[in-house]
Amino acid sequence: MKKSLGKFDIFAIVLGAIIGWGSFMLPGTKFLKEAGVINTALGLILGAICIILIEKNYAVMINSQDEEGGEFSYTYNNMGKKHGFIVGWFLILAYLSMIPLNATAFPLVVKKLIGPVFEVGYLYTIAGYDVYLGEIILSTFIICLFAYVNIKGISGTSKIQNIIILALISSVSIVFIGMVFEGDKTAFMNNYISNYKFDLGGIAKVFSITPFAFIGFDAIPQLSKEFKFSKKKASFVAIVSLLIGTLIYNLLNIITALAFSPSEAVALDWAAGSAVIQVLGKWAFLLLIIALCAAVWSGINGFMICSSKLLGSIAKYGLVPSSIGNVNNRGVFNNSIIFVSIISLIAPWFGREVIIWIVDMSSLGAAIAYFYVSYISIKKVKTKGSKLIGCIGVLISILFMILLLVPISPAALGIEPIVALIMWSCLGIIFYRVKIGKKNI
Repeated sequence: MKKSLGKFDIFAIVLGAIIGWGSFMLPGTKFLKEAGVINTALGLILGAICIILIEKNYAVMINSQDEEGGEFSYTYNNMGKKHGFIVGWFLILAYLSMIPLNATAFPLVVKKLIGPVFEVGYLYTIAGYDVYLGEIILSTFIICLFAYVNIKGISGTSKIQNIIILALISSVSIVFIGMVFEGDKTAFMNNYISNYKFDLGGIAKVFSITPFAFIGFDAIPQLSKEFKFSKKKASFVAIVSLLIGTLIYNLLNIITALAFSPSEAVALDWAAGSAVIQVLGKWAFLLLIIALCAAVWSGINGFMICSSKLLGSIAKYGLVPSSIGNVNNRGVFNNSIIFVSIISLIAPWFGREVIIWIVDMSSLGAAIAYFYVSYISIKKVKTKGSKLIGCIGVLISILFMILLLVPISPAALGIEPIVALIMWSCLGIIFYRVKIGKKNI
């Protein structure tokens, strides 16, 4: 396979998978009301530091194997079929759920820009979310478009991703600078700075979503065979991507806070967008829409790449039909992309709220993958310092799991994600016992 991806290509794919629809919506729906500005920043920075420590264990993984599949193949080769299946089963759900999450966000982007033109053909309501045929058709088009682009090859895909990411970073930066000059800084100080109180619960609520928010860095091991640079430099690219991703999350939160108090922000449909159009006007709102489109598109693209690589590797090991692992003349798992796209096309019919439940519980899947990679790295490395980082990675992964699963945790999963988690786990046990358990692989 021709190695075609440079450092900026990898950076664009990783950052695109980190910054999605949620980064633009969370300031109004979660961050400001639950943690304000400073505690949100502390939660995100603490989460980023923890993910960076875990990434050091991922660097051990990248340097000790030369195949696709990331955490799955690493766990399979070092701990066997059963543990490899556990990682693959939860990780593929995390990847797959992010594609329809971003695809169903695109009709919402259009709605912010030109109104509810795709809210036609009302079908039904699931969990309070109205499902429209028009929005399903638009989401379907977006998924099929990126499937076609990805089947054409990673080189062309990465060029598109690079343009999208440059648009994202520049648009958010310009809007932020404008809001700093024109926003109500006195109200900002009164609402978020002068009366600031350290709130461990608020910090924990933000910290607990970082496995989901920063899962995009996992694209690096999935693409390790296509680096044009040394694998040692991949760790640096991952850290830079995580730091810039953390910065963008915080910039979008501050943009919103420069216009609204927590109670005002949570009452709005899209607080960040309302803040920009109210303070800076339509030109800045258009820039924010460009950034939001870039985030949604890059999220679909990044996770489609990751999903196809992971499924292709799982097929190679015989845990799913081998035909899914077929590679076309461009070195792409084309059947894997088609399979991922078909599954993604089903999800919008269940409504966006159900997809969000699945995404919420897939944070646990990311934490499980982090745990296995950190645990295996302890055995792989030789120095005491590296072993300590492996142990820290294990403890951080367990902390993420506790925050998500213990009912008294301020960041505990809701009843719907817990039910979805139980169902997915039971389905995995059945699948393993019926299809895989007795295979000599």
